[in-house]
Amino acid sequence: MSLFWIVIRQLAEIEAMATSKKVITKEEWEKKLNDVKIMKEDMNKLVMNFLVTEGYVDAAEKFRMESGTEPDIDLATITDRMAVKKAVQCGNVEDAIEKVNDLNPEILDTNPQLFFHLQQQRLIELIRNGKVEEALEFAQEELAPRGEENQSFLEELERTVSLLAFEDVSNCPVGELLDISQRLKTASEVNAAILTSQSHEKDPKLPSLLKMLIWAQNQLDEKAAYPHINDLSTATLEDPAI
Repeated sequence: MSLFWIVIRQLAEIEAMATSKKVITKEEWEKKLNDVKIMKEDMNKLVMNFLVTEGYVDAAEKFRMESGTEPDIDLATITDRMAVKKAVQCGNVEDAIEKVNDLNPEILDTNPQLFFHLQQQRLIELIRNGKVEEALEFAQEELAPRGEENQSFLEELERTVSLLAFEDVSNCPVGELLDISQRLKTASEVNAAILTSQSHEKDPKLPSLLKMLIWAQNQLDEKAAYPHINDLSTATLEDPAI
């Protein structure tokens, strides 16, 4: 065999060794997991953080009583925040704006983008209800001046007003503005702003940890074959693919 082919063969063997993955059985993996200790107090805090951030006030109060875990904000403020969120989700934007101002006027005063999006949602609701003249007047008086000061606002305003040009919104390229998902998007933005004003995280920590779990599995895939958690709702370990 020539020296060339000997070298090629050795390189191929080295590459195969380098790229081969360690196989970890389900039993081995479970043993490693059992060696990891997590404090129950930390788990309770994660649950409470999720309930508070997402606005499950009744569940948060019950969990506080059962676990002894204290929330980091007054649970009464959750009810007020959820009232704002529900108002936006139901299309009652004017009511939502009033409730936000009752909570803290600085929220809208210091967040022009949020205020614009709420006004944009008001415009969408007018269009949804077929109030064309009122919608045009509202757009001209309330939104156009803000669009002149901000190019992105102007573009969003133009997209919204273009809804009026279509009798059948199902064929409208911006018809998604009339979807319930648009209300939910605006409601989530308001919810996050209120949480921030209360010095609370705007996003729950639990989803971030789950994202980190998926990321870590993807990174480990390059080095080993091991039991995966593919269904986060059950957290079931599945045998490694070999």
